[in-house]
Amino acid sequence: MTFRAEVRSWLAANVPHNLSSMDSATGFEQHREWERLLAQERLSAITWPAEYGGRDASLWDWLAFEEEYYAAGAPPRVSQNGIFLLAPTLFAHGTGEQLARLLPRMARAEDIWAQAWSEPEAGSDLAAIRSRAVPTEGGWLLSGQKTWSSRAAFADRAFGLFRSDPGAQRHHGLTYFLFDLRAEGVTVRPIPQLDGEPGFAEVFLDNVFVPDHDVLGGVGEGWRVAMSTASNERGLTLRSPGRFLAAADRLVDLWWQRRDPYLRDRVVDAWIGAQAYRLHTAETVSRLVGGGSLGAESSVGKLFWSELDTALHETALDLLGPEAELPGPWLDGYLFALAGPIYAGTNEIQRNLVAERLLGLPR
Repeated sequence: MTFRAEVRSWLAANVPHNLSSMDSATGFEQHREWERLLAQERLSAITWPAEYGGRDASLWDWLAFEEEYYAAGAPPRVSQNGIFLLAPTLFAHGTGEQLARLLPRMARAEDIWAQAWSEPEAGSDLAAIRSRAVPTEGGWLLSGQKTWSSRAAFADRAFGLFRSDPGAQRHHGLTYFLFDLRAEGVTVRPIPQLDGEPGFAEVFLDNVFVPDHDVLGGVGEGWRVAMSTASNERGLTLRSPGRFLAAADRLVDLWWQRRDPYLRDRVVDAWIGAQAYRLHTAETVSRLVGGGSLGAESSVGKLFWSELDTALHETALDLLGPEAELPGPWLDGYLFALAGPIYAGTNEIQRNLVAERLLGLPR
C-alpha cells in the first residue's frame, strides 16, 4: 500500500467530526487527544526522524499527507506552532540535547507551544521588542509583556525573542528563549476574539527563570534564529497547499449547488489559485530537497496564500447570499482568513521585503 493510500484509509476510519473549537478549554483538550492519536501512528510529524516520533518521510510525502488530511476534513492542528514553526527552527539551530528533550514530547502533544513574538508597539516591527532577559546563575530572568500570543491561553510552553543586551542596535542583542507558561512569574491573560473564544493571550513575565539549556541558537543570535522561524511560517509548513485545494474543491461543489453565473469566474480563479500555490510549493520543495533553503521568497508565498484564502471565502459567502450570516464553516473560515494578511508579518511589510530583497528596489 502506498503512503498516500495508507493515510487516506486511516483518516477515513479515524477523523473526528464533532470536536469543539480548539479556542475553548474543552476543545483544546479534544484536539490534544487527536494529536496524540496521530502520534500513535507516527503521523503527527511524518518528516521527523523516527527517534523523535516521525517516519523519516520526505517533503513530498508530507505534501501528500497534507492533501489527504484536509480532503478528509480533519481538524485544525492545535500543535501547529510547535510542529510547523518551532520544530524546523530546532532542527536548524538546536543542540542534540534540545532535539532529544523537546521533539518527542511535542510529537505526542505532551507540550503544546505558543508563540511569544509581538509586544505592545512591536508587532510587525519585531526588532522593536523591549521584553528583556537578564543573566543569572544557571540561566536567565525574563521580564516584559507579549501580546497576540497564538494558543497561549491553554498551551504548555512558549517560544519568543527577548532583549539580552539593551545597549545593542535594534536587530542585535536579541536571544531566542523557550519557557514554561506555568512557571512562577508568568501570567497568561486570554484575549477574546469576535466569537468570544480566546484564540490569543497576553503573556506577562516577571523575573521568570529560564535555564541556559532553553536558549535556542546562542546568546545574541535571536534575530537570525527568529528569521528561520518566520521563513517557515510564511513559506512552507504553516499553510500547505492541501488546505487550499480542499477549500477550493468545496467551493466548486457549492457553485454547482447554486450555479450563480455572476460568480463563476471568481470560483474558477480560486480553484486556479489553489493549483498555482500547489505548483509553487512543489518548486519550493524541489529546491529544498536539492540543498537549497527558504529565504525572502517565502514572503511571496505568504502574500499569495493569505490573499487567496480571503478571496476564496468571500466568494463562498457571496454564493451563500443571506445564508452566509448564519454560523457555519464558511463564515468561520472567512473570519479566520481575515487574519492571514496580518499574522506572520503583515502583507504591507511582506511587500517591502519582496521589493527590497528580491527586486532590489531602494528602501
